[in-house]
Amino acid sequence: MKTRHRTTIAVAFALLSSTAFLRAQNAVDPSGHWEGTLKVPNRDVTIQIDLARRDGATRATFTGVNIKGYPLSDVVLDGASVHFLLQVDGGGVFNGTIGDDGKLAGEFTTTEGSYALPVTLSRTGDATFEPASKSPAIGKDLEGRWAGTLDVNGTAMHITLNLANQPDGTAAGSLANLDQGGVDIPVSAITQTAANVTIEVKVVSGSYTGALNAAGELAGTWSQGPFTAPLTFQRVASRP
Repeated sequence: MKTRHRTTIAVAFALLSSTAFLRAQNAVDPSGHWEGTLKVPNRDVTIQIDLARRDGATRATFTGVNIKGYPLSDVVLDGASVHFLLQVDGGGVFNGTIGDDGKLAGEFTTTEGSYALPVTLSRTGDATFEPASKSPAIGKDLEGRWAGTLDVNGTAMHITLNLANQPDGTAAGSLANLDQGGVDIPVSAITQTAANVTIEVKVVSGSYTGALNAAGELAGTWSQGPFTAPLTFQRVASRP
């Protein structure tokens, strides 16, 4: 009797261990390139999400109307659950779950909480991210941290611009809107000719053209789609 009882326990333990192993093997990994629709009133908007875990860190970007590879914030990948914050154009929070059908379904709730929009995404491959841009080196007079205020239809947007030369002899930069979460958006290209500079920001389909003036300011124009407005930057941190 004791032998049979021990055998039963051993078999049960083996079955439990096997089940746990299978669960571990089948653990959901949300990494990948996801495509689908965001259902807004009267229409569906096509969006793309890229999620990846690399070197212990999580990287995630959003692509939608006039936005390509916008960095996501507060990203949490917990088993089959996905959470992130999109801080642009009012922004909002996404909470979703990967179902048995392999689709990522959930809701995108606007920051104001006024809308909860259904989202369904399908994984179409591995996550893809734009490689870091490399522009020719810029002058020391452009390097540093700059700040300016952009008037967007009567609303003041506080913008920061970081420009620096890299150890490999190239230049890189980032732009952030402090009134939309302060997310660092990579600059796509920097072109300097004497005191004139053009900065491309493909992530938001925008560009800035300006020139250094006698007051040490960077004065110019921000363009984004049909929108254009003057934007003057003052240096707020010394050059490297």
